Amino acid sequence: MASRRPVRHTLEGMATLGLFVVLRLLPVAWASAFGGWLARGLGPLVPVHQRAKRNLAQALPDLTPKQRREILRAMWDNLGRVTAEYPHLGRFAPYRANSRTEVVGIEHLDDAKAESKGGIFFSAHVGNWEIGALAVEGRGIPVALIYRAPNNPIVDLLIRYCRGPVAKYRVPKGPASIRNLLVWLKQGKHLAMLIDQKMNDGIAVPFFGRDAMTAPALAELALKYDVPVNPVRVERLEGARFRITIFPKLVLVHTGDRSADVTAVMLQINQMLEVWIRERPAQWLWVHKRWPD
Repeated sequence: MASRRPVRHTLEGMATLGLFVVLRLLPVAWASAFGGWLARGLGPLVPVHQRAKRNLAQALPDLTPKQRREILRAMWDNLGRVTAEYPHLGRFAPYRANSRTEVVGIEHLDDAKAESKGGIFFSAHVGNWEIGALAVEGRGIPVALIYRAPNNPIVDLLIRYCRGPVAKYRVPKGPASIRNLLVWLKQGKHLAMLIDQKMNDGIAVPFFGRDAMTAPALAELALKYDVPVNPVRVERLEGARFRITIFPKLVLVHTGDRSADVTAVMLQINQMLEVWIRERPAQWLWVHKRWPD
């Protein structure tokens, strides 16, 4: 089976390259709409759709079956649009004319820059989560973007190329990257990360009323190095247009009990994410295996 992997990776990589080339030739709005149309049709047919149905039903049990179907259909639309927008990421730079992206809370970016020390920006898989860092870097705050690399190295290379305009520095998740992140923070620079995925060896923190295994790294770094933490939300307004909201930095309480403080920070974050998702449930990626079965 292992010997077949390079062949499969090559075929997948060629298909992805061909798709990205075609999408890049289309206007942004057309590419986004095509991706949404394609995913709306194919998404409900793949096995992870059943997980999304379970997650949505358990997290928001008051919804009617019709409402759930509509939310999941719109979720696939959003995911397809995000995929189709990869070749166009540079065109969403928010401080340029006709960028299709507006920014709310710019003053919080300026505050973070004025502190002259490192910090952490976090977001979730909401809207087009790839473009949040554009608002940060565009304000003169370089960030190291932490991401989970795809299993296919060729697809990873293509996605990293598309992400080029988003953040100059990108660090794949994993133990080997921890040292680089620590150096980055010690130098007074900023990190950007998505923190809504399950981590099997994380800590149990309530999320939509159920314990979810949550990665504690953000809280551990923020408390250890005493750096500010700013939430960043990306909302899809209509088609390929977005609003990026920068929130004030979180209040981090230091009680002296590091374990309790880490849990308190991650609980505060999970509660904020829950508010975002409840406001726009169709824009969150419900396919994640976020809770234990």
